[in-house]
Amino acid sequence: MWNRIAAWLLSALNALLLWMNIPVIPAGQRVDLDKFELVWSDEFDGNTLDRSKWSLRAFGQYPAPRVDGYWCYETANVYGGMLHIASVYAQDGIAGGPAGYYSSGLHTQGAFYQAFGYFEVRAMLPKGDGLWSAFWLQSENIAHVDGSGRDGTEVDIYESFYYTQRWPKKNSISSALYYDYDSSGGAFQAQGHTVCWGQVKKPYDTFHTYGVEWNADEYIFYIDGVEYGRSTLGGVCQTELFLLLSVEHTFNAWWGGDIRSNRPGDMTDFVVDYVRVYQYKN
Repeated sequence: MWNRIAAWLLSALNALLLWMNIPVIPAGQRVDLDKFELVWSDEFDGNTLDRSKWSLRAFGQYPAPRVDGYWCYETANVYGGMLHIASVYAQDGIAGGPAGYYSSGLHTQGAFYQAFGYFEVRAMLPKGDGLWSAFWLQSENIAHVDGSGRDGTEVDIYESFYYTQRWPKKNSISSALYYDYDSSGGAFQAQGHTVCWGQVKKPYDTFHTYGVEWNADEYIFYIDGVEYGRSTLGGVCQTELFLLLSVEHTFNAWWGGDIRSNRPGDMTDFVVDYVRVYQYKN
């Protein structure tokens, strides 16, 4: 009972801080991995991207235009037990593409889906203006507009686009839920918007875990295994979702920063140690 009361109080506090646009610090319950079993993972222990697990989100075009840049396989490399997604400016383009900024958006669509469980990445986030990395879950049914997220919800386990902002947002991330995509953007709810760790644990210089526990009744978001937010938006998705790892680029100085402001050598890689997916034990 006390755990539920503490979770409710944390949720209420986070909602208040979210409304005030103030970062929250994870202070809830720890994720209980004993109730899960590992069913899928990529530890990135080889020397090439495992393309039986990951594909590039290309939208029928390669390189794939995405926000203010392009996605291609060439910027995703595996070495040293890590996945490195680089952000580069290519004057002559990459893989026949035009001049511009290149990175990668990788997904498991067609290869791996799961409904419910615990989904986690361990990563160090990319540093630089206009770099927007994320670990997220997506639905093939996201554009079906029916007033509910039960048939498909985008779960943004974490997104990073605050590097250029001042304290208290600078060392922070956000999480969000979306469903019913349409021309107006669909339904949206931020979760622990601008969650921060202070000046000791900087997410752009050190590794952290970002996870979500998703069951039939709610989503619970974690950083380093500690809860910081929960939601039932849309009635909670009841269908299988696929995974994505991505870095996007923006020219929006007010929002995520302007990637064109970086000097040579300013931008760092999105470095992923592992992605792990657990399901509930029977």
